[in-house]
Amino acid sequence: MRKVKQLQERVAVSDLRAAADVVIKNGRIVNVFSGEIMEGDVAIKSGYIVGIGEFDDAAEFIDARGQFIVPGFIDAHVHVESAMVPPSEFARVLLPNGVTTIVTDPHEIANVAGTKGIEFMLDDAKESPLDMYVMLPSSVPATPFEHNGATLLASDLRALYQHEKVIGLAEVMDFPSVAKGHADMLQKIVDAERHGGRIDGHGAGLSRADLNNYLAVGIRTDHESTTAVEAMDRLRAGMFVMLREGTVGRDMIHTLPAVNPKNSHRFCFCTDDKLIDDLLEEGSINYNVRLAIANEIDPVMAIQMATINAATCHKLPHLGAVAAGYQADILFLRDLETVTITKVMKRGHVVVDDGLRVEALFEKADCAFESPAIRHSLKPEDLKLAMGNNTANVIGMQPNSLFTEHLVETVTVQDGEFQTSVEEDQLKMVVVERHKGTGCVGVGIVKGFGIRNAAIATTVAHDSHNIVAVGSTDADIMVAIEHITKIGGGIAVVKDGKVAADLALPIAGLLSVQPYEEIQHQLGRLNDAFRDVSAKQGFDPFLTLSFLTLPVIPNLKLTDQGLFDFNKFGFIEVEV
Repeated sequence: MRKVKQLQERVAVSDLRAAADVVIKNGRIVNVFSGEIMEGDVAIKSGYIVGIGEFDDAAEFIDARGQFIVPGFIDAHVHVESAMVPPSEFARVLLPNGVTTIVTDPHEIANVAGTKGIEFMLDDAKESPLDMYVMLPSSVPATPFEHNGATLLASDLRALYQHEKVIGLAEVMDFPSVAKGHADMLQKIVDAERHGGRIDGHGAGLSRADLNNYLAVGIRTDHESTTAVEAMDRLRAGMFVMLREGTVGRDMIHTLPAVNPKNSHRFCFCTDDKLIDDLLEEGSINYNVRLAIANEIDPVMAIQMATINAATCHKLPHLGAVAAGYQADILFLRDLETVTITKVMKRGHVVVDDGLRVEALFEKADCAFESPAIRHSLKPEDLKLAMGNNTANVIGMQPNSLFTEHLVETVTVQDGEFQTSVEEDQLKMVVVERHKGTGCVGVGIVKGFGIRNAAIATTVAHDSHNIVAVGSTDADIMVAIEHITKIGGGIAVVKDGKVAADLALPIAGLLSVQPYEEIQHQLGRLNDAFRDVSAKQGFDPFLTLSFLTLPVIPNLKLTDQGLFDFNKFGFIEVEV
């Protein structure tokens, strides 16, 4: 009966028989259905829009003064953990950027801590003014041979569908399991469909023919397009296409040419993985919108992609529009083309005014989390890379891309061991299993970091989140790994045997307990330290390093078990 009463109250306001909670006047409303700019009052009752028209009875009136009124932005696919903060702190960053809803895949923390990690994220988000909808991790581990912290079968996920914020199955990145019809993967898909959920794809490097496997089992979205051709392949296959602009995956410039007025309703925006410093300097989905407009996408079309398209994609019928019956998530824009946000309303309440948060609405959650211990027994000899000749398979890091090149190069070998070369930018990369103390250590060669007399290490290593390090000397690599182990997880830069900068991530080795402002400061120190030891700039070295361990992204990656060739979908020797 409570729901019925709420509907009765809304109807009474829409029928002018009762007062609204809030009425917005003198705004120019962007109608995401018709593409028009409309005039009219916006009446709000109990967090929902109840009418557009003339409303003169309300507890509060807001004068928009001719500003544009648009729906709150939706990030269609994001990993909160990449910002290195819990959801409640993430909200403090996103809402000033106009993002009122996110659809997240907590597979980072799930790979470390299983369902306890997912439950922590859901609990932490409960009191936040940001709506966080969860797609359950489909691939924990990312591939069957990964050494991560947990394994989630279909039976482990099933009970989580009872949570009101769980709306589907997250990116299915284990494509071979789909293609080969593995029963547990297909059971996860069946369970998601049974609960009315959407199923996200992860089609990195897949051909148009490969996409048939995805479509055949009910996967309907993808965020891995890196070119307009790939975006069109997915569109023609019947997928919703999420255009990504994150910290490393900067793909929008290359994919936007696929969008036109006839097909734009099948495109939406996502950030996927974006660090705090980039969120603060550039923005979130508001940056995607600005970038789209700057690249000749009509402003109203760009707003549709950031709002109603994302809501439709994820079957969220109460979100994405300024219209009767929709949740009152509303942005006030001074200008459409620059996406200048002056006010943000969430469920009818002003949460950001003139760029400033209403801090009383952003209470920090107090959710305790017992992180699994970091377990390894790394020894200096484990870092050695034995080679019988001087020709090697080398990971070619590509700045601002999740993809790598598979290089074959002549390297320096002395006394049967690979020697790093600062001149040739051939550095040692190491991945150390940290969850179960297996003793597995993968050692490879990477090109592109330009590090001199130094090393960097992190416990953020997608998706298994083992320890990953790169450096020019074994000694510095060892110091970096020992330091992040000592602080319970995190990131470190070591120069000449001494720690130059660090950031502790004590929640699962992924998240900080500090306010985002302090994280931004520490990231600044880390970036300064990296600039001091490398001439290579223009990319984020820490997030880039973290993706060099992800075997489901082409072409060459390194895990704790060795060098992985995506095209062969198997391990290969470093030595050619």
